[in-house]
Amino acid sequence: MPEYNARNERIKRDYFALLAEADQRSQQTIDGVRKAISRYEQFTEFADFAAFNKDMAVGFKRHLQAANAVRTGKPLSPATIRSTLYAVQEFFRWLAREPGYRTKIRPDDIRYLNLPRKDLAAAQSPRTRKVPTIEQVRAALAAMPTATEVERRDRALIAFTLLTGMRDGAIASLKLKHIDLDQCLVIQDPKEIKTKFSKRIETFFFRVGDDIERIVTDWIRHLREEQLYGHDDPVFPRTRVAPNDDMHFEATGLEPVCWSSAGPIRRIFQGAFAAAGLPYFSPHSFRSTLTILGEQICRTPEDFKAWSQNLGHESPLTTFNSYGKVAIHRQGQLVRNAGKQDPQDEKLDRIASMIENLHARKTS
Repeated sequence: MPEYNARNERIKRDYFALLAEADQRSQQTIDGVRKAISRYEQFTEFADFAAFNKDMAVGFKRHLQAANAVRTGKPLSPATIRSTLYAVQEFFRWLAREPGYRTKIRPDDIRYLNLPRKDLAAAQSPRTRKVPTIEQVRAALAAMPTATEVERRDRALIAFTLLTGMRDGAIASLKLKHIDLDQCLVIQDPKEIKTKFSKRIETFFFRVGDDIERIVTDWIRHLREEQLYGHDDPVFPRTRVAPNDDMHFEATGLEPVCWSSAGPIRRIFQGAFAAAGLPYFSPHSFRSTLTILGEQICRTPEDFKAWSQNLGHESPLTTFNSYGKVAIHRQGQLVRNAGKQDPQDEKLDRIASMIENLHARKTS
């Protein structure tokens, strides 16, 4: 069985260049497209793309529906199948307009990559996110050791994520010059920080507790005053690894270099929650925690607008729609207490009314 097709490789190179330079897609997006097309090639045993037809489309679709994920061994999720088919469809739509392929690829055959409506609905249905309470985050922080500098960094990292709601990719590239402790402000400069859509975001510390804020400020002062880190050094330096006397690699401290990805951050989160006997909560889930807190304490539309803006959203509608799903336990309370009114319900009513007014203005 061949491992690649030279002609396919040449045309894929042109397509990836188009995505990067003309469509301005991120490298992460392009890597996802590359993986989807690779799945298709492996299924066809690297047949020439020009041989594409409706039978191949249907066969590939059936193959994905029966396939298991390499990492988990479980069936591919509906969302993964949908995104894979969509990426392959987009590729063949482009290819069908290219010289050498126009007369060989029928546009109608590409439509056979569509999912049945019921499968499409399953792929598009939002998954229930696991969202930690602030008390659960506190429990994880309390269980974390602080004997070494690496351990103190890890603890400050989790506290900082709750304090700011920043995405893990941005945190990985954050430097000391981006933090103003006097104003409790983090300036996410897209020229140096990996922000979503390369937006400039100014984030003030959320009021999640003086104890959590103290963990962060003590860590930053430690870096500046004791380690003598400069403005261009990272807030969360990567771990220095070196061989020990037995020639086994081990952590020997920190080095003033940013992480190259958010992978180490997620592993720190996994270890911290596991040590506290809690399920894993991703760094991104903390944004939902903060949204729920905002729904509880914001009293005016302006309050919630500021809260939303602090998360980096242009509109409160984004915050509400993306992170504002009613938690299951709260859903049960609302259903059981329908018709009654309590202070918490009044706060939710104010937020709901505000969202409705914003949506009405937006669509008018």
